[in-house]
Amino acid sequence: MVENFYNYPLKSLNTIGFDVSARRFIKAYATQEILQLRYDKDFACGKRLVMGGGSNLLFTADFDGCILQPLLQNIDIESSTSEHVRLRVGAGVVWDELVRSSVERGWYGLENLSLIPGTVGASPVQNIGAYGAEAKDAIESVEYVDLDDFAVKRLSNEQCRFGYRGSIFKQELKGKVVITQVTFCLSKRPRYNISYGSLREMVKQLGGENLCNVRQAIAATRRSKLPDPADLGNAGSFFKNPFVEKSLAEELLKKHPAMPSFASGSGVKIPAGWLIEQCGLKGARRGSVGVHPKQALVLVNYGGGTGCDVLTLANEICQAVNDKFGVKLEMEVNVV
Repeated sequence: MVENFYNYPLKSLNTIGFDVSARRFIKAYATQEILQLRYDKDFACGKRLVMGGGSNLLFTADFDGCILQPLLQNIDIESSTSEHVRLRVGAGVVWDELVRSSVERGWYGLENLSLIPGTVGASPVQNIGAYGAEAKDAIESVEYVDLDDFAVKRLSNEQCRFGYRGSIFKQELKGKVVITQVTFCLSKRPRYNISYGSLREMVKQLGGENLCNVRQAIAATRRSKLPDPADLGNAGSFFKNPFVEKSLAEELLKKHPAMPSFASGSGVKIPAGWLIEQCGLKGARRGSVGVHPKQALVLVNYGGGTGCDVLTLANEICQAVNDKFGVKLEMEVNVV
């Protein structure tokens, strides 16, 4: 049954921890409940936002509208062979709970995405990724409710148009759908992806290649570099790693020979954290908000700050990087 709340506090529902509220907050536990919202004029015709775990949102003020949180909790085995298992998973399932469960059952494909905060429904929107893996590598299809006609629809992996930290859900369909189910295809055969950084050596030190050791190595790496939102408010990586033209990358490498760079398609990817650090902003603090001292990609809330404070800092960082390198950074978080 749909639950409705008014003047609902969101501090515990956005991982950066700002004390804002929503005029109306709706919790839906089934697709049919979402479909019934077509008869709710406040939701169907008014200002609205769909959110999962709030790990990729920056609220700059109270939300004067309806926030819908889909909380579908199923993890269903749709089919299983000796090679693969196909899972249909509800949007409200906590992402790391799905990863943990898959690892424990010996299913390969999600382990590199361990400890990423948020829910399953958000995973295709952002095409979450880490340590050489992306959600698109395991997603087979995505089901959603179209908020224009309130019909249930499905997109295949290809139709989702996944890209680096993006998808059709961040482009044409942004704000127009409610993701309800995501279908994953996982392997039952050993398939390790541990070439990123020092992962291979860490896994070896833990006793060799198996899913639990890979997950443990990933978790240890994340904890060493990224702050836990439960301890220090943050929204994860605040900026995307920029892709630049090869000509600009070559020019920058002449001036900065130590600059990390990775060829990708027709362009070159440069770590945003490195660019920010070279501008002297790693660990910088502006009142109650700042840049994390261990990871320049992460902006943090030390307590008492606002979303506008973070946005001001983010704009300062973007300007500094553009002035020094001629590279434009793009924010990864959604500003509300």
